[in-house]
Amino acid sequence: MYKERLKDIREKNAIKQEVVADYLKIHRGSYSKYEIENAIMPTKHLNALCNYFNISVDYLFGFTNNKNYENSNNQICKTKTMLRLKELRKEYKISQSDLAESIGSAKTTISGYERGARIIATPFLYDICKKYKISADYLLGKTDIKDIL
Repeated sequence: MYKERLKDIREKNAIKQEVVADYLKIHRGSYSKYEIENAIMPTKHLNALCNYFNISVDYLFGFTNNKNYENSNNQICKTKTMLRLKELRKEYKISQSDLAESIGSAKTTISGYERGARIIATPFLYDICKKYKISADYLLGKTDIKDIL
């Protein structure tokens, strides 16, 4: 999902794992597990890392080679995420159950995302964006550019 680029980005910037871990307020060992994908990075850490390195989530996921979007926001917007996820389902004429099944999730999980009860978990964010060819930054409300560049 992101391990292809995460270590490379950190090393190209000559930053040690300890520095990134401190920035995220986690142990270096936890960060190390993110880098090799032995642990799934929470969306809030994913967003913080992208902000730290000034890159888009789409770039980190390997969806695009463009490192960032003009006029992108640093913060995830739950309201936009809720609306954009619903719009996506309407565009593809699928139910919450259909979307959940397509990404190996439960309908209640999708419902929670659409109510704003929680933010989309990193693996589901990746799967939705990859399957429906939509920008992760767009879905998170960080940019208004819908298509992956």
